[in-house]
Amino acid sequence: MDKHSYNVSLKWNEGRKGIMHSPELPTKIEVATPPQFDKGIPGIWSPEHLFTASVLSCFMTTFLAIAEYSKLEFISFDCDAEGVLDKVDSKFLMTEVTLKARLVIDDASKKERAERILEKSEAACLISNSIKTK
Repeated sequence: MDKHSYNVSLKWNEGRKGIMHSPELPTKIEVATPPQFDKGIPGIWSPEHLFTASVLSCFMTTFLAIAEYSKLEFISFDCDAEGVLDKVDSKFLMTEVTLKARLVIDDASKKERAERILEKSEAACLISNSIKTK
């Protein structure tokens, strides 16, 4: 696979808010400082949410590709993620992202295989492999 570039721009609106967009995508995303920080704004996507969402969505797309390649049939897949922000050596870091996947298969005899595919998906996620977070 060749090298790929992904372009994103941001325009500040007011206070601690801005609008993020990509010339490659139709949807704009409002972003802001999270409410846990001074002058943060509740109810708006934050960099911390987007960081966690990046890991989560990469896990999903990786799982879907591996499941398709492995011919794993499933009824449903959904996943929750929790990103943890902590202060380490006087710096704020996203120290951990925990994924809680739920996969429903119709053939119970393939449970171990399905679990291996989920584990392989987590290990192969390019976003997770690109960051320091556990």
